[in-house]
Formats: sequence, C-alpha cells, structure tokens
Amino acid sequence: MSEISIRNLTKSFDNQKVLDGISLNINKGDIYGILGLSGMGKSTLVRCINGLETFDGGEIYFKDQLIASKDKQVDRATRRKIAMIFQSFNLLAQRNVLGNVRLALEISADKSSKKDWNRICLEALRKVGLEDKAYSYPSELSGGQSQRVAIARALVLKPEVLLSDEATSALDPETTDSILDLLKELNQELGLTIIMISHQIQAIESICTKVAILDHTKIVEQGDLADVFLNPKTTIAKQLIYSKHVKTMLDSNKMIRLIFNGNLDEPIIANIVQDCSILVSIVYADTKVIDKKMYGQVVIKLPATEKDTKKLEKYLDLHKVSYEEVIH
Repeated sequence: MSEISIRNLTKSFDNQKVLDGISLNINKGDIYGILGLSGMGKSTLVRCINGLETFDGGEIYFKDQLIASKDKQVDRATRRKIAMIFQSFNLLAQRNVLGNVRLALEISADKSSKKDWNRICLEALRKVGLEDKAYSYPSELSGGQSQRVAIARALVLKPEVLLSDEATSALDPETTDSILDLLKELNQELGLTIIMISHQIQAIESICTKVAILDHTKIVEQGDLADVFLNPKTTIAKQLIYSKHVKTMLDSNKMIRLIFNGNLDEPIIANIVQDCSILVSIVYADTKVIDKKMYGQVVIKLPATEKDTKKLEKYLDLHKVSYEEVIH
C-alpha cells in the first residue's frame, strides 16, 4: 500500500501549465527525492500534496484514502499527518526556540493537552539535538540550528510524512550534510516517510531511496535511486546527474562513461591499461554509497584510433562493465 499516491495531477497558473499528468507512488518509509531545475514545478507539486495549493485535475491519496482533488481540499486532520519544512525556516523572531516549536501545537493541537506542550516540544528539540537552545532566540542561531528548530516544530504533531521543500539549499555544505543525516535518522527511528524537493543532486543522492525527475511540467524518469542515477535515459536526467561533473576544454574529443553497479573491487582502469595496452585519460571519477553498496562512474577520453576504441569496447563487454558514450 502506498503512503502517498498522486494520480494524473495537473496544475496551471494564469493558463500556463506547470504540472501535467503527474503520477507518483510513495511507499511508507521511503525517502523520495523529486529533482529538477529551478522553475520546473517541484515546489508547486509538494504544496499540492499538503493542501497549500489547489490543482486543476487529478487526485491525491493518503493510505488509499482520497484526500485532495479538484473539488476536495486536504482537511485539517490530514494536514497534521503531513508536515512540511521550508528553505526559509519561517521562525518568529520575537519568540524563543521553545515558543517557535509550540506554535505548531497552538495552531493545530487539542487545547485540552496544553499542559503537556512544553514536554512535547522539549522532546522534539532533543530529537534534533537542540534541547539546550530552548530559550535562545532565532537571532542567536546558525542557519543549521534554525532549520533544526523548523524540523522540531514539524515533529511535535507526530506526522507520518515530512515534506522538505529545498530545506538545505540555503545552507553551507557541512551544515547541509548534518541536516541530511538528521533527516535520515528520523526516517529510520520514527519510520517517517520523507518527500524531498531539491535541485541539488548531492542532497538527493545522499539519503534518498527513490527519485523522480521533473522537467517542463512532467515526470520524465522515476524509480530506485541507483537505477535512475546510474542509467539516466533522458537528456535532462543526464544533464542533472553528471554533465556538471564533466566540464572540460576537450569538447572535440569523444568520451565514454563506465558505470559500476555495486561492485568496485576490480581495478578496471588499471586492467584496461595493462591488458589492452591503451593509455586512458580520466576526465572525471565519482563514487557514492547507495543503500549500503558502493556505486560509481568514471568518464574517460576515448582512444585516438578507431581500432583502439573497438578493442576497449570489446574488453568492457567481455568483463560485463556497463558503459555509454558521453554526448556533449
């Protein structure tokens, strides 16, 4: 059973379509990344999920129950189960950290449980590592601490789904890593389903289990992170995933990308040089851990002669190494 199911969702602004036939199934416990360039509709999509935006057509289901359509808006009870964090933190300057976290309860919670609110808020702050900052004010916090407060505020309502809308894009790389680690911990500890909107490929590949790529109103690729990232099919997917890595002045030279699917034990580059007697020029290399397995890619310049190129391709085929030509 899907936790969130989006079926043929369509949305326009001033007769300009921004989402066209979007369909996604997000399972419980997924960390699902939605990746795309700026202005492609990612934030609009996530705002439709929690009812901040209406839409023109399609349906959204939560645990197989219809929660939103053209004629139905997300109700208050469901909104409590689908929390959201934003790039800008949205903290009130005049309230201390505890007061900012309490705000979610003041707006949405049962007032009869008011006596427990401070305890609930302090517990949420403990989960994000900020219990000692409960009486500090936003002006005294770093960007990373402010985002942790925003996450704690989302947690006090005990959501089942957390929507992250570019929540790390305003942070420096080290702080971004700490927030991503926190989200992964919450996913594992609380069983929290996370939908992460981002244009930062590093953020998506760090923690997501599945990914969808949004381009010009449509989902153009989706699936398990390893499948999509290591074998992108569409031009936009290839651009997002690895073209920024392959910046070179050798635009007139053909290149080939070697793809390692979970097994990097064999020293393939060294073997090519030794067994094929071909000098290999490495343009770019990258490895990453996805679902506790090592994956990677190496982009190399093709040999100068057609004969050596054929020899290289036969060697890769023989050793079952996936590869493709890099198109500039």
